[in-house]
Amino acid sequence: MTFAGIPMGHEFTSLVLALHVGGHPSRAADEQIEQIEGLGGEYHFETFVSLTCQNCPDVVQALNVMSTINPRIRHTMIDGALFQPEVDERKVMAVPTVFLNGEPFGQGRMTLAEIVGKLDAGAAEREAARIDAKDPFDVLVVGGGPAGAAAAIYAARKGIRTGVVAERFGGQVLDTMAIENLISVPHTEGPRLATALETHVGTYDVDVMNVQRAAKVIPAAEPGGLVTVELDSGATLQSRTVVLSTGARWRSMNVPGESEYRNKGVTYCPHCDGPLFKGKRVAVIGGGNSGAEAAIDLAGVVAHVTLIEFDPQLRADDVLQRKLHSLANVDIITSALTTEVLGNGEEVTGLRYTDRATDTSHDVALDGIFVQIGLLPNTEWLDGAVELSPRREIVIDDRGATSLPGVFAAGDCTTVPYKQIVIAMGAGATAALSAFDHLIRTPVPVQALASA
Repeated sequence: MTFAGIPMGHEFTSLVLALHVGGHPSRAADEQIEQIEGLGGEYHFETFVSLTCQNCPDVVQALNVMSTINPRIRHTMIDGALFQPEVDERKVMAVPTVFLNGEPFGQGRMTLAEIVGKLDAGAAEREAARIDAKDPFDVLVVGGGPAGAAAAIYAARKGIRTGVVAERFGGQVLDTMAIENLISVPHTEGPRLATALETHVGTYDVDVMNVQRAAKVIPAAEPGGLVTVELDSGATLQSRTVVLSTGARWRSMNVPGESEYRNKGVTYCPHCDGPLFKGKRVAVIGGGNSGAEAAIDLAGVVAHVTLIEFDPQLRADDVLQRKLHSLANVDIITSALTTEVLGNGEEVTGLRYTDRATDTSHDVALDGIFVQIGLLPNTEWLDGAVELSPRREIVIDDRGATSLPGVFAAGDCTTVPYKQIVIAMGAGATAALSAFDHLIRTPVPVQALASA
């Protein structure tokens, strides 16, 4: 393990863990340890990070663990802010960015299971077969964010068979920098809260299936029967009730060039990727609180910030607007519709927008674009299965029930009016209690009893 830079900030924990690695066995599952030990060949990983990135330590620590288990694996953490020429040469514009033996390997937060899965070609098939063989659940929670964690805990406390299937445990919380409105917790950070949620769930008899994406939900054939959830891996799970808590993700602009230059100048996390744009010119898309906060943060790092807002005026709180207007290196453009991300084939060079007041087109020369225009519910896979609102949110009643019998929902993917962690937790508890109530009031068909 090598630290190219001074591992402070979020990476201080990585350093502490590395210093103590000789006396503490890995907490990885035995199956994962066997997979890592069995990897042949030579692996030299390099991870570019920023010390303000809350997702980077997960990748750094996962690769450090791998390097202690398998002597053929080496890992170097590189602080991008201290090695700007190398960042520019390798065109690193988002963190964490991982290289394997000098070639791009992955970007963004990755768990140990995901990294090992990319190296072990047969891992996905073996895991799908293992999941496929599981007995039906009483409550199956789809999603591992605050709502999903709360639902799992409340269900497990009822003594019923509970499972959680999640693409990444913690959900969008993992991308949250500072949390100061979780009642009784004055301040915490997203990854720390996600770890606490996972630890709390782990104290109960809950079957957690991580790194799994749900693809389809199939209603029970008869009242009280088994609901089926199909996964992208091809595996299927069955349960007497299901709680949907798939959360939301950053909303995209959906303009030409955005996808092409994602992680090549187009990014969604100013805290993580801001240091990579030190001394450069960037834009922030969105004039709400998140956009204003991003512009204020970036103004202290980059050379210049252009904030672009669709509406005629900013929507951010007055205190944030006053701060924005006080910054000499921030320009604000309102009534502007971003129409295209411009680039040279390798990286962002600017953006094009239309002035909605004059219907004229303008280009802005830039090195980076930070998109901060709200959230989009992760509900595409539910088309035709449950009722969705015009905003693509799952329609629920005051008990968390959806339009599909035996299926409940909670959190940011639903029509709940306020998207807050504490509200998602309460909604998850409500959904689990409603699922339990459904179980005790609904007769079980003979066929479902036989399956169980």
